[in-house]
Amino acid sequence: MALVLHAHPFSSYCQKVLIALYENDTPFTLRLLTDADSFAELAKLWPLRLMPVLTDGDEVVREASIIIEHLMLRHPGPARLIPQDPAAALKVRFLDRVFDNYVMGPMQRVVGDALRDAGERDPKSVADAKARLDQSYEWLDGELKGRTWAAGEAFTLADCAAAPSLFYADWVHPIGERFGSLRAYRARLLKRPSFARAVEEARPYRSFFPPGAPDRD
Repeated sequence: MALVLHAHPFSSYCQKVLIALYENDTPFTLRLLTDADSFAELAKLWPLRLMPVLTDGDEVVREASIIIEHLMLRHPGPARLIPQDPAAALKVRFLDRVFDNYVMGPMQRVVGDALRDAGERDPKSVADAKARLDQSYEWLDGELKGRTWAAGEAFTLADCAAAPSLFYADWVHPIGERFGSLRAYRARLLKRPSFARAVEEARPYRSFFPPGAPDRD
């Protein structure tokens, strides 16, 4: 069945799925979400109008982690992004949740606040989000010490989640110098061909980043 990904290359969750597709060189068509027609099409597939959404023939798959799970089940390739061993797979899924909930989530709260009118902004919410990021950075710095990738030596679903979350989180609340392991891991992710491709495809849209994109990466 032909795969169609309804997505935008600058979206962190869309990049998460794009990395998985690129890791296995999986053929797909990108339905770029840029105008009213494309979002109307998205709404028919997912009334919450959240990207990304994957269509696989008549099947509609929603939520980035579930899309990657679907790809591993229905369109597996040489890169096994979810280990066969149940215990190892559980570790990968846990780290996927950590990056989504405790890095991507707080980062998006900062970005969301920047989208508000000046009188509607919530400095306390932004401060709390940045404090959560510092907590996450500290834990991840210790957790990742001595590893090449998030869960070990193999690139997995957890790294697909980590790449865009750490990429954008460092833009809104820089990863401190004291977190050497985490900073080195982020640098390795940027050199991974699948993520490097996603970053380049998103580069033309950097001017739209609400808090302002730094002149790096």
